[in-house]
Amino acid sequence: MTSYLCAVGTATPPHRIPQPQIASFMAEGLQLDAADTRKLRALYRVTGIAQRHSVLADYGRTNGSFEFFPNTPDLEPFPTVGQRMGAYRQYALPLSVEAVQNCLQQLPELQVTDITHLITVSCTGMYAPGLDIELVEKLGLSSNVRRTCVNFMGCYAAFNALKLAQAFCLADPQAKVLLVCTELCTIHFQKNKEEDHLVSNALFGDGSAAAVVQAQPAKSGYSLSLEAFHCELERDGHADMAWHINDFGFEMTLSSYVPKMIQKGIRQLTDGLLRKLPVKLKDIHAFAIHPGGRKILETIEQELGMSTHDNRFAYQVLRDYGNMSSATVLFVLRELLGSLTPAESGAPVLSFAFGPGLTLEAMLLQVHLA
Repeated sequence: MTSYLCAVGTATPPHRIPQPQIASFMAEGLQLDAADTRKLRALYRVTGIAQRHSVLADYGRTNGSFEFFPNTPDLEPFPTVGQRMGAYRQYALPLSVEAVQNCLQQLPELQVTDITHLITVSCTGMYAPGLDIELVEKLGLSSNVRRTCVNFMGCYAAFNALKLAQAFCLADPQAKVLLVCTELCTIHFQKNKEEDHLVSNALFGDGSAAAVVQAQPAKSGYSLSLEAFHCELERDGHADMAWHINDFGFEMTLSSYVPKMIQKGIRQLTDGLLRKLPVKLKDIHAFAIHPGGRKILETIEQELGMSTHDNRFAYQVLRDYGNMSSATVLFVLRELLGSLTPAESGAPVLSFAFGPGLTLEAMLLQVHLA
């Protein structure tokens, strides 16, 4: 018995800002001199990101017209955690609802009252009564829907949500699980000139992704069966990817050593996943990899003998949206689902995501055509 990822819906905020324009905002906000501004612009150019989305219009504006950040040369007084959580509460619900509606449009046979479980995922904001209860009310879900929140696990959290969804479906074949990953990373801009913070500010964007998991494939189109999961901890990378709540927002640490940590552990992760399955790496030609950054994707390709074409969905999401933490891998799976052809029915799909710990998650899926 297995479970199926039957649909993925996505949503992004209305403010789509080109990467060079964000670099200009950052250089001004950090009060960089001409030499450091050139270095920052070079960093933004090599990210592989063309644009990102934000719930804040300020990243596409100049000082004097900001709505969230202070219109002062040094952005002081810098927004507090409370102000940032206020922005999260304002914007997270409508973005989540849009992603869910986009998802459910793909499953006309599923009514919102059929949903038995709701899993909400986020590491960029928390409050109570929270996003889960607001979604129940806004979407018209049953008041007795079973709610689970996966919080503060970072970029790999969607994998844990999918594991939970699978467990619910295995326990109850009638379960209809809706999971919603919503991340507003850009509300946590940190005014810090250290390299780790400069890299983080160059990568992260806002977005929401929703998915439906159930014990049966969708009645039409493509579904992905959840065949197996495997997780590894690369303890040497404990301090290289971290996420802390400080006085002025959530502070991301993303070391330049992360690709080396992934290089060290990706083969072990893949072998651990496939060891007990009748699938070999050489037989896998479809991939859905979390684009934590361009260097991470290149490292995985080198270690597993992949081509950039194999990784095209990850590069496409990175280019168009940046890294949206937990929602990102679902954006990649959405691109993959939209590209499938009948000839790929039965094909295995290998997926990875990475996050604090350093945590490495792997998942094997299989294409099903109704």
